[in-house]
Amino acid sequence: MGAKIRLLREEPVRKVRFPNGIDAWLVSGYEYFRAVMAAPQRFSSRKDEIEPQLRAVSRPPEDNAAAFNRADGDQHLHYRRKLTKEFMVKRIAVLRPRIQQIVDEHLDAVAARPAPVDLVSTFTLPVPSLVIAEMLGVPYEYRQAFQEAATKILGLNPTADEAQQSFGRLVHILAPVFDARLKHPREDLISRLVHEHPDLSRAELTSLCVGLLIAGHETTANFSAMAILTLLQHPGELAKFTTRPEAAGQAVEELMRRLTGNSSGGGLIRRAVEDVEIGGQLIRAGDWVAADLAAANLDPALCPHAEKLDLDRAPVQHVAFGYGPHACLGQNLARAELEIMLVSLFSRFPHLQLAVPVEELPFRTDMLVYGVHSLPVTWSNEVDAPAA
Repeated sequence: MGAKIRLLREEPVRKVRFPNGIDAWLVSGYEYFRAVMAAPQRFSSRKDEIEPQLRAVSRPPEDNAAAFNRADGDQHLHYRRKLTKEFMVKRIAVLRPRIQQIVDEHLDAVAARPAPVDLVSTFTLPVPSLVIAEMLGVPYEYRQAFQEAATKILGLNPTADEAQQSFGRLVHILAPVFDARLKHPREDLISRLVHEHPDLSRAELTSLCVGLLIAGHETTANFSAMAILTLLQHPGELAKFTTRPEAAGQAVEELMRRLTGNSSGGGLIRRAVEDVEIGGQLIRAGDWVAADLAAANLDPALCPHAEKLDLDRAPVQHVAFGYGPHACLGQNLARAELEIMLVSLFSRFPHLQLAVPVEELPFRTDMLVYGVHSLPVTWSNEVDAPAA
C-alpha cells in the first residue's frame, strides 16, 4: 500500500509492462481515474486484440457482441438497458426480505456446525450465489458449475481453452432453462428477457446470463469475506459497526472504498482513441490505458488519511464500482447484500474471531478478483449458540 501512495504522489501516470508483455499507461489518482472512465469517446472499452493482462499467457478477446462491458456507445447501451431496471434501488428494496432470509438460513447452518467453520464455503460464497441464481431463475443446483466456471474464467493460471470449455458447460446448462421459461414464464430475469426481448439470440442471452451469474456472486463473495477479515483485524472499527447497525450503510461504503485499495489488480483496461494529455503525459491514440481503481480510492484528494479505515468517515464518492457509463450494473444489489450479511453475521456472532493467524490464510493471489479462498473462524459457544 505504501508503494501505491508513493506512486500516487510521484508518478500518477506512468508506463508499465503487464505480465503478458504488453505495455500500458497506468493511471492512478482519483481525478485522473474519473477522467478516463467518464470519456468513452476518448478511451474505448473495445478489445479487438490482445490487451494488457495479469496472466502471463494471454487470452484472446471475446468474440461476443453481448459482452457489453467490452463495448462502447449504442452497442453498450443496447444490452445494458435490457438489464438496468432489474438492479434499480426500488427493485433491490423488494428483494431485501428474501436476502435476509437467505442470510439467516446460512447463519443457522454455520451456528449448527462445530467450530472452526470456513465462512467462505458456508456463508460468503453461497449467499450471493443463491441470490443471483434466484434473480435470474437458474436452479441453484447448478451453483457448483458456475463457481467452477468462475475459477477458470477469472483465474490467472487456467488456459484459454480451459476457460472456453467451462463456458461451454454453462451454455448446456442454460439452454433448457431458456426453453422452460419460454413455455412457462416465472417472476425472474430470464423469463423477462426471453419474453420482453425476443430480438436477443441464444448466444446473446447466454453471454448476458453468464456474465451476471459469475459477476453477481464472485465479487460480492470475495468482498464480503475481506470485509469480515478487515473488521476482525480492526476491533475498534468493529465495535463501531456492531453498536451502530443503523449506520451500516455508511460503514459499508467506507469498507468498499478502503478494501479496493488493497487490491493488486491491473486496473480497468481502456484504449486511447485519440491523443490525450493526462497528468503531464501524452497518451497517443492506440495506447493501452489501465485506470487504477484501487489507487484512486487511496488518493488524499478523495478524502484525508485515505489509507486508513474509518467507519466514522462521512461518505465520499469513491470509485469501488467504477465510474461513468460502465459503472457496475449490480452495485445496488451488492450494497444490500453486504449490509445485510455483515450486520447479521456480527449480530449473531458478536464474539467471532479468526481460527488461524492472518498470515496463514490462503489469499487469492491466483485470481483476478482478490480475496481469500477460505476464512476459518470460531466463536464463544456460551454467547453465540444457535437459537433453540
